[in-house]
Amino acid sequence: MNLAAQPLKGKVALVTGGSKRLGWAITRALSAAGADVVITGRERSKDADDSESEARAAGSRALFVAADVRDENAVNQAVARSIAEMGRLDLLVNNAGRFESAKLEDLSIEQWDDIFAVNARGPFLMARAAIAHLRRAGGRIVNIGSLGGINPWATHAHYCASKAALHQLTAAMAKAFAPEVSVNCVAPGWIEFAGFDQQVAEHFRAMTPMQENGSAEDVAAAVLFFATGPHFITGQTLVVDGGLGL
Repeated sequence: MNLAAQPLKGKVALVTGGSKRLGWAITRALSAAGADVVITGRERSKDADDSESEARAAGSRALFVAADVRDENAVNQAVARSIAEMGRLDLLVNNAGRFESAKLEDLSIEQWDDIFAVNARGPFLMARAAIAHLRRAGGRIVNIGSLGGINPWATHAHYCASKAALHQLTAAMAKAFAPEVSVNCVAPGWIEFAGFDQQVAEHFRAMTPMQENGSAEDVAAAVLFFATGPHFITGQTLVVDGGLGL
């Protein structure tokens, strides 16, 4: 990719949960656009090794940092290491998340608290740790929400509530961190990955007005829009669902 096609050249992006599935598609899109990338996950794995290698093959600097987004100290240390090794931070993508199905009446306190710890507290902790560096760079935050944060799903109450909280946190961050930092949210609908049950995939395809399921690349493209589009756009939630939520 030539320099004219790399709008993030010279920028550094941190992607939580950036070595698997949706997170890796986002990391790949950002590195292809020229960004150097910091990838976090709870522990180093083959996926982490592969994601680092692929980002470097695209010409980007890449760093994996083990960090549990539920842990305040781990988050602070991850951001500190990112700055120490990369020198700056321009973009934070809060992608790490948990998804779980459960009947509302059967939900345990532990299930409720854990999904909020990952999906809502994690982005708060990451943003709080990164905000001084993002302000210095005139940077951006992109949170990964969900169609479930807009439309309630009876068997995913704790998940839906946590993502609705993240959507509101996005709006609050946009006001609190302006004018230096823009903050937006991408809310995917049903995204198809390799290995999914094809009957389930066909069910959602038939329900979707665009008559196809979303891909991780669709979501990554929306993140890239917020990462490279007008800084003036802030506080927005962009739903990527092919019309499923209509």
